[in-house]
Amino acid sequence: MPKRVLTGTVVSDKTDKTIVVRVERRVKHPLYAKIIKRSKKYHAHDAENAFKEGETVRIEETAPISKLKTWRVLDRVDTHATPDKGASKAKGKAKKAEAETPEAVEA
Repeated sequence: MPKRVLTGTVVSDKTDKTIVVRVERRVKHPLYAKIIKRSKKYHAHDAENAFKEGETVRIEETAPISKLKTWRVLDRVDTHATPDKGASKAKGKAKKAEAETPEAVEA
C-alpha cells in the first residue's frame, strides 16, 4: 500500500525533533454547496530540527515513531517559485518587435 503524502504549513517547531503541520483541505458543504476549508494538525518527525514555523513542507506517513508521531518530513515546498521572468520578457519583446516591422505596418 502506498504511503500518503500531504502538504501543509508548519505551525509549531517548539519540541525537539518534532514539528506540527497544519494541512488544509477544501470540502463542499453538503446542504449549502459552499466550499469551506477544513484543517487538521499532524505531528511530524524532524530529526535535524531544520524546519521553522511558517514554512510549507511535505510530510509522509510512516510507522509510529511515538504516541502522536506517525509522519515524517520529506522536504520544503518552494511556494515562492515563479517561472523564469527573463524568458517571458524576451518572448514579449520578440512579439512586440515582430508587430512593429514595416511589413506588419503596411498590411
